Amino acid sequence: MDSTIHLISERYGSMPKRKKCDFQILGGYIVSTFYNVWRCIQIANNKNDLKVNGEIKVSELMVIGPNGEQMGVKSLTDALTLANYAGLDLVLMSGSSNPAVGKIMDYNKFKYEKQKKQKEAQKKQRETNKEIKEYRLSVVIDIHDFETRVKNAKMYLEKGHKIKAQIRFKGRQMAHPELGRDVLNKFAEQLNEVSIIEIAPKMEGRVMYMLLAPKK
Repeated sequence: MDSTIHLISERYGSMPKRKKCDFQILGGYIVSTFYNVWRCIQIANNKNDLKVNGEIKVSELMVIGPNGEQMGVKSLTDALTLANYAGLDLVLMSGSSNPAVGKIMDYNKFKYEKQKKQKEAQKKQRETNKEIKEYRLSVVIDIHDFETRVKNAKMYLEKGHKIKAQIRFKGRQMAHPELGRDVLNKFAEQLNEVSIIEIAPKMEGRVMYMLLAPKK
């Protein structure tokens, strides 16, 4: 235990030089001052998904140091002493393994970084889940209906969605695909402030379609 504390001392500095907390050693136990009390309050205010410090009930555990180094199997008292000495927390990473595994770390920082990664993952998921909104036009579409679709499509483009505009040709309309292309090009022109043409008007069977993507 003394050699382990000496290793901690070399890695984090001796107690008199520490700025964040001032520890006193009484009867082999480390008594933390205001800094450790503050840390406990901060951790208690969070809904913990891991057991921390006094919440840990196992008798002994494999201790992982702040930099990932294995420090061996320690009693719970010794592991808490090492964490307190470093001004950090003892976090139970696995209570079901034999022996249990705990890590010495700054738990508040760990929670912050975990939440940050979750937010980034959620943001990427939202990007992936963005829909392609489809709008059906026609070569004889009414001007009011056309403007309504333009207005609605603009709203979705501004939210980050893609727009697929398509025209289905009926009967003799198939002989004049240029009429449908003109309608689609006009639709894209009305939305050019908020979109780019990802797929230009393209014919597939009796349907001509175009894909617009939001400007970044």
